[in-house]
Amino acid sequence: MDSTVATGTEEKTWGGGNQPLKASYGKMMMWFFIVSDALTFSGFLAAYGFSRFKFINEWPIADEVFTHVPFLHGQELPMIYVAFMTFILIMSSVTMVLAVDAGHHMNKAKVTIYMFLTIIGGAIFVGSQAWEWATFIQGDYGAVQTKGGNILQFGEYVTVDGVEKFKRVSIDDIAIAQASVRAAHERKNGLWFVDESTLPPYTVSEIYAGLAANENILVRNQLLTEDGHKTVLSREESLKQIKENGKLVVKGANLHVNEYGTTLFADFFFFITGFHGFHVLSGVVINIIIFFNVILGTYERRGSYEMVEKVGLYWHFVDLVWVFVFTFFYLV
Repeated sequence: MDSTVATGTEEKTWGGGNQPLKASYGKMMMWFFIVSDALTFSGFLAAYGFSRFKFINEWPIADEVFTHVPFLHGQELPMIYVAFMTFILIMSSVTMVLAVDAGHHMNKAKVTIYMFLTIIGGAIFVGSQAWEWATFIQGDYGAVQTKGGNILQFGEYVTVDGVEKFKRVSIDDIAIAQASVRAAHERKNGLWFVDESTLPPYTVSEIYAGLAANENILVRNQLLTEDGHKTVLSREESLKQIKENGKLVVKGANLHVNEYGTTLFADFFFFITGFHGFHVLSGVVINIIIFFNVILGTYERRGSYEMVEKVGLYWHFVDLVWVFVFTFFYLV
């Protein structure tokens, strides 16, 4: 005896059945994952926004931080490489769309080609992000951190195309080395079970000596002026800040110090871009698995390339998230 009870809603979209919106179980679960992951990224970006608003007058200027391009050392090309990374990731979304469309037409050859191009695009992005991390960690010019945690950078005024601008100067070019016996604490020469991180490249005294010897060099702090530039101190104030408030020489950025400005910027940069990079790397690995299944004819025998469509949903989500990360970190 049939125990099914009619409700009168069977023909409606959510009236019952195992495929609401004509979506399979696997596709619905992918959408649930995407929504939950979107909420996670939203929380991270909201935290970044609140923190930046709180320290809006001290936040690093993206155009001065992300200026590097591989094989073009010494040239400042703000945002060019980041724009390239973004373009590559967006184009990989295009190839994924073409792979899904080819799957709908049961065209194995085209699915194989477009999946391969998608994997290449994702690999280029992950490699580029790793290079950007390495460059960010290594640093460029160096700075001095004050007792209050502020960052003091060095530079000089130069005239470019008739316009006077402040040009950063590396601490390597101004520091005057002094004899020192300072050594990092290790177990063999210090306290047991106490290791010290790598020593800074220079001492504050060496930086001060170099600053005093170069009359054209000035110091600027991390506070923004009304025109959106960092505050450049006078010659007298520059010497005074380094001598009286200088605490530590920093080079590059990590979770403890940041030559570009407030440490919080580096914390968010590593966490959010790293979290997104992990998603992209995971997507590349999954795409490689699906790619080999396509080659082996797994989905051809099933009579459906729905698995390509499901991984495509994830890939588009990752690309969309990067658009927001790119906007928050690099453009705003």
